[in-house]
Amino acid sequence: MSSTGSTYGDIHRYEQPRESTAAALAIVVLTIIEVVFVGLFTYGMLAGWASGTGTGLTPGLVNANMFLGGVLTVIFVDLAFILLLYRKEFLPDVMIVKKRRRKWEDLYVREDDVDGTSIAGGDGDGDGGPWENFKHAVYPYYKK
Repeated sequence: MSSTGSTYGDIHRYEQPRESTAAALAIVVLTIIEVVFVGLFTYGMLAGWASGTGTGLTPGLVNANMFLGGVLTVIFVDLAFILLLYRKEFLPDVMIVKKRRRKWEDLYVREDDVDGTSIAGGDGDGDGGPWENFKHAVYPYYKK
């Protein structure tokens, strides 16, 4: 489904998501793994694994921080895969015509100044030239 116009807000392309069952099952499994690792991380923080003073598991502070850092890494990587699968399989691919915002060229450059000015010479009537450009660069209020 797409509209033919190119006015602002028109949908240029719309593709239905695949919504596959395998992706849904993968998301469920990854969510269960996510919950397990979040629980493990929370328990580790409450039990003092990060300080190295907790009972069991970690003999030193460095190993404790590395272990909890690894658990946290697994949590975020797992979350990334969940979001990737959801975005790819369950969200439609939509392209909408948007309004172009004005750029700095549109705001600050006049149409006759698009090519800039030459440093080598003036416009032939005695104005301009490198010495005049230097004077304007040094003192901007020169001959205003």
